[in-house]
Amino acid sequence: MASSAFRSVLGRFCSGVTVVTAMGPTGPAGFTCQAFSSLSLDPPRVILCVSRTSTSWPVIRSGTSFSVNVLAQSQRSLCERFARSGGDKFQGVAWSASPDGAPRLDGATAWIDCRVHTEHDGGDHLVVIGDVRRVEAPAESPQPLLYYRGRYARIADAS
Repeated sequence: MASSAFRSVLGRFCSGVTVVTAMGPTGPAGFTCQAFSSLSLDPPRVILCVSRTSTSWPVIRSGTSFSVNVLAQSQRSLCERFARSGGDKFQGVAWSASPDGAPRLDGATAWIDCRVHTEHDGGDHLVVIGDVRRVEAPAESPQPLLYYRGRYARIADAS
């Protein structure tokens, strides 16, 4: 099977966009993660898939906790910023620390604070299972940032 066909077909699955963040020894670290999902309600767990080439993941993994920031529709520029490798991704970005110290990006539609439970081989990605420690969402959550067929998308009817 051609990887281009595989990518094209899977691109027809609409997904939300998250930025995974943690506090590293030299400051905050983070990366855009589109491959994210709930895994279990009891115990509460999430799953994320991290590229093996990520330079941010080793910093995040070495910490005690990380935060999954569910991006809002207005945060497209944050998605693109955290998708790039290298540089100070947090320069000029408004954030506050979770109770465990992981950065929570201001304006996100939700935050999920976790710690690493396990990692598994996933081919060119690592499959990470996170134990959820706490969740939070603003009372008036903004619409989420969506990705579909290689482009950003919007919810047409949220009712």
